Amino acid sequence: MQNTQFLSEIDIDTSFISTEDHGLQQLKKYMKTPRWFTGNRVVSRLRIPIAGTLIAAAVVSAIATVFNPDYLVNVGSPTTPFSQNKQNEPALAVDANHPNILVAGANDNIDLEACNAGNDTTCPFTPGVGTSGIYFSFDSGGTWTQPTYTGLSARNCLGTVGNSDDPCTPQVGGPIGTLPRYYENGLVSDGDPGLAFGPKPDSTGHFAWSHGSRLYYANLASNLNEKKDETFKGAEAIYVSRTDNVAIAASGGPAGKFAWKQPVLVSKQSSTTFSDKEQIWADNAESSPFFGNCYLCWASFRSLSNGNGSPQPLAVATSRDGGDTWTVNQVTPASNNPFNMKQGFGRSGCTVRTDSNGVVYVLANQFAVGMPGQGSHILVKSFDGGKSWTKPQNIGLAVDTCFSVQFDGTDFRCVEDGVAGARDDLGSAPSIDIANGAPTGASATDEIVRTWVDGRDGVDHPHVFTSYSTNGGNTWTDPVAQETLALGDRGYYSAIAISPKGTDAYLVYNAFTTPFLNDTTSTRNLVGVVKHADISGVGALGAFTQLHRSPPGDPRGSSQNNLWLEFLGDYVYAVATDTYGAAVWNDTRNAADCLAIDTWRQAAQNAIANGTTVPAKPAPQQACDPTFGNSDIFGGSYADPTP
Repeated sequence: MQNTQFLSEIDIDTSFISTEDHGLQQLKKYMKTPRWFTGNRVVSRLRIPIAGTLIAAAVVSAIATVFNPDYLVNVGSPTTPFSQNKQNEPALAVDANHPNILVAGANDNIDLEACNAGNDTTCPFTPGVGTSGIYFSFDSGGTWTQPTYTGLSARNCLGTVGNSDDPCTPQVGGPIGTLPRYYENGLVSDGDPGLAFGPKPDSTGHFAWSHGSRLYYANLASNLNEKKDETFKGAEAIYVSRTDNVAIAASGGPAGKFAWKQPVLVSKQSSTTFSDKEQIWADNAESSPFFGNCYLCWASFRSLSNGNGSPQPLAVATSRDGGDTWTVNQVTPASNNPFNMKQGFGRSGCTVRTDSNGVVYVLANQFAVGMPGQGSHILVKSFDGGKSWTKPQNIGLAVDTCFSVQFDGTDFRCVEDGVAGARDDLGSAPSIDIANGAPTGASATDEIVRTWVDGRDGVDHPHVFTSYSTNGGNTWTDPVAQETLALGDRGYYSAIAISPKGTDAYLVYNAFTTPFLNDTTSTRNLVGVVKHADISGVGALGAFTQLHRSPPGDPRGSSQNNLWLEFLGDYVYAVATDTYGAAVWNDTRNAADCLAIDTWRQAAQNAIANGTTVPAKPAPQQACDPTFGNSDIFGGSYADPTP
């Protein structure tokens, strides 16, 4: 099996890799529409007048909590056309000092061109147009808003039927529903989001919650133009956007745009560097001697193989000044050798958290060759605020879910649901959280909870495992399967969160409820599931009970932009406070299956397998229901069921 498990979908479709073309109700006096939020795609807008930071803080603190077990997060995106209706790979953050505030991110194609622009059989990632979506809730996830800023937009490129119309020319200063201020800085936001809240520093660099909260949004970025070293060297880099005023940022428009600081380059780059799969965390417990530090981990691919080759170390960057500057450390070997069982066949899918004493924990997936690969989770720690790091520690087996490989238009990718299915690069990667007592650190237990999807029992039983540690990650409990077997759940991606005081855990996962299918004609089902468990006084993780199960959707209605495979991305996410938990997941309930695409995908995979000519692609806007490709980010917020 080739080492392809690290690439983002956008990596596949960019020209240098492939020839494939790519929130009392939110304060009514500020509302502009009586239909503030519904289950449909009405675009909600939080219209908050431009005011000082103190006024904005008072506004968001006054909003009541309204829990909602099943909400659409990407409220600004349309139901059609493809790929503007495509969202995936969600991330979620909660402000520990204002726990009613949630912010989510996702890969969001809202600003891309329609398939009918230019050649109707291509649905490209429009060059220069960003895809890092941003969404805000000020009532603990009861309602959401997606702001509109300005930047480089291809929403205007709807095209006409037939191939005679000109290719898309994106609109400078057009509407965007993604991170602002990238185009103006010679950059393209490329998604793969990670979000975190921390304290804001004052003018002397001192961090305190009394100064306010700072939101960090980490994402991939590429150079705006074809020249690969125009703004930075290499193919993909890690940039961080920040705002100290989420209320204004959520309002959109010029004020919202400039509530965001300029994006900052974090990763060290060379002409051969492809940085990928980043996650971010801010030390948010006042008890920590490193309170306010921000940490960001990622996989650094250092070759011209566009993410496929070696060397490939795990890197961690530390900022001690609120994200203005960053210091990068390599925390694992760079070797990428399938025959070296100690160092492994590459490492990615990292996650990072801090405990109440400021110890930093970075976990990642160390891959292995095989179908499935018998990989492991590795742990590195820092006790001095990111200045130095322990050697990687193997903390246990993690078997991936690579049960089949399918051609994605460029390379072969592991899939779990069937022929031409959705890639499953990072299902076995760890998700962790730590009961660090934020925002103060008081009453912290520093228990660590962990989840991942594991393929050790074969294609019929991919498990959603949980494990925990009460001694700083030195030892871990044996994994326990948490998927609902009686309903046929086959785990796909999972995430976990623990309340700051360590009394409750919340687990979210995507699962297929249909077996692996060797055809593209049979219905497939994808669900999002949220569960809760109490934690005993000695740290024992209790039995998980279901809080919510989403309506099913057919993942065949999702798609890579190049149409070859389904596409659901690489993440789900959960957060927890001492009174509620929240989660986000990938959802295809609103995506229509397309017979023409199903037929073509089957024929195309057969052709690749047989070495014969791949048939011509169908034109999705002519051959499919308008809602083909309409994958969404759904989520829920849930009061602690056992307060």
